[in-house]
Amino acid sequence: MSWIPVSAGSDFTLDNLPYGVFSTVDDPRHRIGVAVGDSVLDLSKISGLFKGPYMVSNQKVLEETALNSFMALSYHHWAETRATIKELLSVENPRLRDDAQLKESCVVQMDSVQMHLPCHIGDYTDFYSSISHATNVGTMFRGKDNALMPNWKQLPVGYHGRSSTVVVSETPVRRPNGQTRPNDAEPPVFGPCKLMDFELEMAFFVGGAANKMGDPVPVSSAHERIFGMVLMNDWSARDIQKWEYVPLGPFTAKNLGTVISPWIVTMEALQPFLTDNYPQDVEPLPYLRHSEKYNFDINLQVAIEPEGNSTKPSVVCRSNFKYMYWTMLQQLAHHSITGCVMKAGDLLASGTISGENEDSYGSMLELSWRGSKTVQLENSPGEERKFLKDGDNVIITGFCDNNSGKRIGFGKCSSKVLPANKI
Repeated sequence: MSWIPVSAGSDFTLDNLPYGVFSTVDDPRHRIGVAVGDSVLDLSKISGLFKGPYMVSNQKVLEETALNSFMALSYHHWAETRATIKELLSVENPRLRDDAQLKESCVVQMDSVQMHLPCHIGDYTDFYSSISHATNVGTMFRGKDNALMPNWKQLPVGYHGRSSTVVVSETPVRRPNGQTRPNDAEPPVFGPCKLMDFELEMAFFVGGAANKMGDPVPVSSAHERIFGMVLMNDWSARDIQKWEYVPLGPFTAKNLGTVISPWIVTMEALQPFLTDNYPQDVEPLPYLRHSEKYNFDINLQVAIEPEGNSTKPSVVCRSNFKYMYWTMLQQLAHHSITGCVMKAGDLLASGTISGENEDSYGSMLELSWRGSKTVQLENSPGEERKFLKDGDNVIITGFCDNNSGKRIGFGKCSSKVLPANKI
């Protein structure tokens, strides 16, 4: 129990304690906070209370305007900090509970804060690690017999994204202009994307001390370099993507905007929700093999809210992170196997997370099966979609609940489609 009230069903229980960066109208300075119920604990106001053997000489990192320095410490520092926060919030601990002045300064109401990106994102990589999604997309474009490319079960496929357009939830994204080729018998045309799509994803932040260039991160110790996870919507312009992706893959169809949820849920908080790794029917090469569980039972949902909608958003997808074929350990090990430097704050995404059932497909491309059928918005009578319209707000949510009294959530990742610029 916490002396900060936590209502039933809250995403931000005492078992969660996710990190984020926030500001307020009264104090526009960016600072690090922890979400607890409907409140934010301002760590910059209590940094002097972290006096364990790991954090006693590193307390000042909690007063910085981004999480990078804290993330660059070791997983021992992260664990100790989390334990200290949990102790300070305990209903039985009087240190903050009974200090009225300090408590007033360090506890901020959630509805009064402005959330920001939690850290400076140096690099961003997006993987393609859901086997159902890869199979669906491959079937659409190459047929069922050639759905998966020969390398897909041998290595975690990915591409280098654009960190400059990674933004925090509630940031709208503009429909892009670009080249498309609607008719293969005619030259390409330029104009607004007509096949605007969301992608249901999750992502993890790299932490720990950067590896030296030339030295990979071994799969056996990769867990020490994973700080925590967020929800993600990797916006996609499908018609632009179709024309430009050969031969080098995603480019302008993917750099228009990537939205993440503001609170980073730590891997320690996720431990109670470990589940079996997805069965890999082709044995990976030795550098990608690990026997320990590193998959998580995270319920995911996508809803669409049309502009001017007076009812609740319509859920169009229910999926789960456990459908990932490649684990985060394998993704990080493969990413760095060449000696690529992985720094604290680097963002590595899952790729679209789809399940086997149609209602678990994590994109409009799959839900409408390349535009061949419509998706009904149940809470908006008369509204249906093949792809997204201007004004649509896409809301991704996620939570873990193992029916043992522990529940943690990720908040939400929300973003609205703005009309294309007139060019």
